[in-house]
Amino acid sequence: MTRTPPTPRRALITGGASGFGLGVARALLDQGASVAIGDLHAGRLREAAQALAAGEQLLPLALDVTAPDSVRAAVSACETAFGGLDTLVNSAGVIRITALDDISEQEWDWVVGVDLKGVFLCSQAAAPLLRQSGRGRIVNLSSDAGKVGFPNIAPYVAAKHGVIGLTKSLAAELAPFKVTVNCICPVGTPETTMGQDVLRMKVSSTGASAEQLMAATAANVPLGRSGTVEDVVHAVMFLLSDEATFLTGGTIDVDGGLINTAPIRGTAG
Repeated sequence: MTRTPPTPRRALITGGASGFGLGVARALLDQGASVAIGDLHAGRLREAAQALAAGEQLLPLALDVTAPDSVRAAVSACETAFGGLDTLVNSAGVIRITALDDISEQEWDWVVGVDLKGVFLCSQAAAPLLRQSGRGRIVNLSSDAGKVGFPNIAPYVAAKHGVIGLTKSLAAELAPFKVTVNCICPVGTPETTMGQDVLRMKVSSTGASAEQLMAATAANVPLGRSGTVEDVVHAVMFLLSDEATFLTGGTIDVDGGLINTAPIRGTAG
């Protein structure tokens, strides 16, 4: 029996000019999708558009996920360019490493605004088009920090825990319209812009070299290596595939076993 190829998706990817978002954009474009990449950084957006070189399939958009007008304009641009929207990948994110006593209200609002409020605003704005499509998908990028409490990144941990809760609520509300909503929890990777920022901050605060810190991080992962952008892209693409039509409200930990396993002290391996 000949299998009918899936209908190419019409997608909006926030934070789409770098890291996980850019990786997902490239994978979707390879499948023939129409893809909008939204990003706050104009220079990064231009570089991504040049690298992807996808012609009319690609729509670069200036997007501030914390600003409702900017979000609505981006969704409207997708509708005009693509004739609708059936896919939203919320990948935009920021982080800062700051001790509890030094976190300002401004820093808290900024991190939570991008990492949690932005997911809400984009999902809310895209929902009408996702419902109309009959095959809507939302994939949210949380983090291992969405399940574990880490020191010195309280706003980030709070926001990423919130993304998991928001994912479950949206899944329940949008299920009657055949819209699935799922979440990816990656372990940090030095391949992304955020990963590089975190690595620099750790080098500055610990005095260790980047190589030492990356080796220590990999050694803590049960599967023995750091995560990659491709690891996350594969998980996102599965959730966007026809094989995932009955999955909603869930999370996939792309972390090499870091969150859900622990060694027994005193044993080998």
